[in-house]
Amino acid sequence: MLNITIIAVGKIKEKSLNALQNDYLKRIKPFAKIELVEIQTVAFGQSNQIKAKDEEGKKMLSILRKYSNSIIILLDERGSEFNSLEFAKFLEKNNQHIVFLIGGALGLSPAVLQKIDFKLSLSQMTFPHEMARVLLLEQIYRAVTIVNGKQYHY
Repeated sequence: MLNITIIAVGKIKEKSLNALQNDYLKRIKPFAKIELVEIQTVAFGQSNQIKAKDEEGKKMLSILRKYSNSIIILLDERGSEFNSLEFAKFLEKNNQHIVFLIGGALGLSPAVLQKIDFKLSLSQMTFPHEMARVLLLEQIYRAVTIVNGKQYHY
């Protein structure tokens, strides 16, 4: 059974996207152990963006310490792209704990970026962080149904 953690900066505020997130988390649970960890965003203005990004980074690094034997995957539009079948195979072959990172509006601190094992792109297009989280969950659900031979992906 896959073991997946998603660490994301911020909460989903949009009710419809939050409902989709919760629906996909529930759908995934029969096929994989999944955990969602949300890091509180740090308020910032023009003058303190670097400080805010570093503070969020410290919080993320603190959480990442628990997952020292995990593969750390950053969602990044410049990362590798997969089709759904390739993504399912990628998850299946990485039979260790998988951690997905979703940065906030400012991205991730350099200290966090040093911990990354792989960069994954959902698309070359840029999505709001809330939507990217839901898209990732949908693709994880699709992947676990493919791996388990269920009729979701046609």
